Amino acid sequence: MDDARTDDDLMLAYARGEARAFEVLYERYRQPLYRYLLHALGDRAAADDLYQDVWSRIIDARARFRKSRGFKRYAFRIAHNRLVDHWRALERQGSSGEFDELRLAAPSEQQPDSASARDQQAQQLRQALMQLSTEQREAFLLQQEAGLSLADIAAHSGVGRETVKSRLRYAVKRLRNLLGPGPEAAGP
Repeated sequence: MDDARTDDDLMLAYARGEARAFEVLYERYRQPLYRYLLHALGDRAAADDLYQDVWSRIIDARARFRKSRGFKRYAFRIAHNRLVDHWRALERQGSSGEFDELRLAAPSEQQPDSASARDQQAQQLRQALMQLSTEQREAFLLQQEAGLSLADIAAHSGVGRETVKSRLRYAVKRLRNLLGPGPEAAGP
């Protein structure tokens, strides 16, 4: 599904009724948007629901899209807004939601080789991400999953660039502490 057009041009073409343009955009952003939501929530079912809602909102708002917004920032802004709505709803229900749905992986001796090891590492990362403050987790995921620059994250979050740098620095430090040394540093 190669298409040399920019994301913005594809979104504008979709707004004019070109269905194939949407298919290309969806294929480009399917995994990054889903990973962003999954890592922010740590809950596959909630991520699935929000993911569908994000794409529905992108579809519904196609006529209002402006090239000056940039599709990537636009799509991740919608995802961010849905996350904020989700977290607020959880707070109103009296639950932080942060650890409610997390499941621990089975012990490593019960797991087949590499696929299970990757699943376990992904689960550990999701658990560690859930221990970051909302602001740190958001900044980290927007940088790592969405690939946004510091300036874009600052504009997205409504804070200064230095604040974003600080949030990222603290997030990385906390993640390193929570996840421990990498495999190369592990002893016998």
